[in-house]
Amino acid sequence: MKTWQSILFGILLGLLFSGALLLIVAPPQGKPIELSPLPTPAPLVVYITGAVAHPGVYTLPRLSRVSNAIDAAGGLTPDADQSSINLAARLIDGEKIAVPKVNQLVMGTSAPPPQNKQPASTSSSLATPSVENPLNINTATAEEFDLLPGIGPTRAADIVAYRTQHGSFKTIDGIMQVSGIGQTTFDRIKNLIYVDTAQ
Repeated sequence: MKTWQSILFGILLGLLFSGALLLIVAPPQGKPIELSPLPTPAPLVVYITGAVAHPGVYTLPRLSRVSNAIDAAGGLTPDADQSSINLAARLIDGEKIAVPKVNQLVMGTSAPPPQNKQPASTSSSLATPSVENPLNINTATAEEFDLLPGIGPTRAADIVAYRTQHGSFKTIDGIMQVSGIGQTTFDRIKNLIYVDTAQ
C-alpha cells in the first residue's frame, strides 16, 4: 500500500473512532416531558320529583341533561307529561326537577290559575312552586323566587329589583328581561309561573 493511502486510511479511521467516542461519552439531551392527567370534574347532584319511578337525590356526571336524571330515577311513570319538560336541557348542580303528570294543570300562558288554587305568593308559608300551584311573578318575594329550579338567591333578588324598577310583568316570558335568565332557565320554570294581568 502506498504511503499516502496509508496516511488517508489512518485519518479516516481516526475520525470514525473519535465520532464513536463522542457518541458514547456525550451527556443525554434532556428528559422527556411527562403530562399530568387532567383533574376529574366534580359530579352534579340533582333532586328529581314527580312522575318518575324513584324520586330522590342523584349524582350525575358533569354536562348531564334532564333525560339522564330521569333515567337515573328509573324513568318516567305512565302518567308523566313528557311534553311539558325539556329532556335536552343541561343540568345545574343542586337543581330540582319536577316532572308533572298529564292530568295536572299545565301553566305555560299568562292565564291565572283556577280560583280555588292559591298562588304561592299569598300562602302564609313558602310552598315550592308546582304545575298545580304556580308562582305569580308579579307578587312573589325573593324567597319564593329562590324556590324555582335554577333560580338562586342572587337571581331571585335581581328579579324583584327588575320588577320594582320596570313595573309588573305583562307575560311570563318577560322574566327573561332580567339579566342572567335565558331561554334554558325559562324553559325550566315556565310551567311553574304565571302573571296575573289584573296586577
